[in-house]
Amino acid sequence: MAAEKFETVLKKLEDVVRRLEGGELSLDESLKAFEEGVRYANFCTRKLDEAESRVEILLKQKDGTFVKKEFRPEEED
Repeated sequence: MAAEKFETVLKKLEDVVRRLEGGELSLDESLKAFEEGVRYANFCTRKLDEAESRVEILLKQKDGTFVKKEFRPEEED
């Protein structure tokens, strides 16, 4: 799964959720789907964490120059 894209795995996770919510799976199928969904969710979480750690914002200074600043979601400007 490491070579897959975030968007592809997210769509697979959404499909698993739809199947589970549909109520048509047997208990064994539900457990297998749930395990699959947990793997997909963990993959997506790792990818989002990696992306967040790399995000930088360009902030325009009063003099017109730009400065790179690490992204901190809790900061409000």
